[in-house]
Amino acid sequence: MDRFPLPVALADAVAQEDSPERTDWLARLPELVRALAVRWSLTVGPPYQPGGVASWVAPARDASGRDVVLKVGWSHFESAHEADGLAAWDGRGAVRLHDVHVDGPTTALLLERCVPGTTLRAALPEPEQDEVVAALLRKLWHEPGAGHPFRPLASMCDAWADAFDEDYAGRPGDLDPGIARAAMDLFRGLPRDAGPHLLLVTDLHADNVLAARREPWLLIDPKPYVGDPTYDVLQHLLNCRDRLVADPRGSVRRMAALADVDAERAERWLFARAVQQSLDPPWRWLRPVARALAP
Repeated sequence: MDRFPLPVALADAVAQEDSPERTDWLARLPELVRALAVRWSLTVGPPYQPGGVASWVAPARDASGRDVVLKVGWSHFESAHEADGLAAWDGRGAVRLHDVHVDGPTTALLLERCVPGTTLRAALPEPEQDEVVAALLRKLWHEPGAGHPFRPLASMCDAWADAFDEDYAGRPGDLDPGIARAAMDLFRGLPRDAGPHLLLVTDLHADNVLAARREPWLLIDPKPYVGDPTYDVLQHLLNCRDRLVADPRGSVRRMAALADVDAERAERWLFARAVQQSLDPPWRWLRPVARALAP
């Protein structure tokens, strides 16, 4: 790579955030990638476009001729245990982690490359995506071993509920107060209920599932937590806007059945999540979903 290329989405995200720390990190990316190429004996190609907002990700080949992916990310709260999750799954339903290197604000992963690498979203219509996502979730869910590093799902829900409360306090007319209160009570309470507490993906949707040869479909970019597996059906549904708006209850009950989780509990989770997300302007379309599912 003579001229260091940046993924469009990453460059745009850093520019919009206007953070001196992230701007400096972006400026150092060419040096970081070169050092990692030496460390792992890689020939690195140009990054995938448009890419993501937090990482520089590119195909590479190691000295043995193995096709891999180099992911160089800005370390952030959501991705704190991505490497630990991939190591725990050890290739079962997810890409394999070959190596990891953490250097200050940078987390670099050397990953299995999926070939052909087509996203599930591009390959199949949504009803068939449901079946793939549910099958992957059932494969990925398991009890983590003693002393595991993963955070409880309740910690994520608490942080999001606190942010919602602060935002809602500044514009209370945006949502019915009874709906807002009921949703945040559920969002804080559901992850604390008794029941199986399993290793979760929390961000499994059709753009994070790639076609592969070792297994038909493999997960990428997990954000692992430990908690109620019913929560894990939500993100895929939130990425199926038209279908979810048309039939919120039918959509969530279908996913619950496919994933073998309790349908009524899944409805409560979706109601709470829809309210929590709906203050964000791009997600206001979730408000009728929340009203349809309100207890």
